[in-house]
Amino acid sequence: MDVKQRITELMQRHGWSEYRLAKESGLSISTISNMFNRNTLPSISTLQVICDSFGISLAQFFSEGTEVELSKDQQELFSKWRFLTAEQKELILQLIDNMK
Repeated sequence: MDVKQRITELMQRHGWSEYRLAKESGLSISTISNMFNRNTLPSISTLQVICDSFGISLAQFFSEGTEVELSKDQQELFSKWRFLTAEQKELILQLIDNMK
């Protein structure tokens, strides 16, 4: 999969420019510009932030041909997840495992 092409497709679908992607994601415009103009691939953490700004998961980003719709609750969970520390994420996962 061409990661930059996929990001470009998502930008076109949302009607976003590079500047708008930077604004929505909280990434610097230089980070976004370098990705497209200097042929650099985003790190996983940067890609996660980009996915969050589009309201999709990394799995949805990499799924080819299959779009999965998230409920409002799932979107809210994903948007909040990225702000948690590794320790907080681990605690939440443990809580979920205990609820099974």
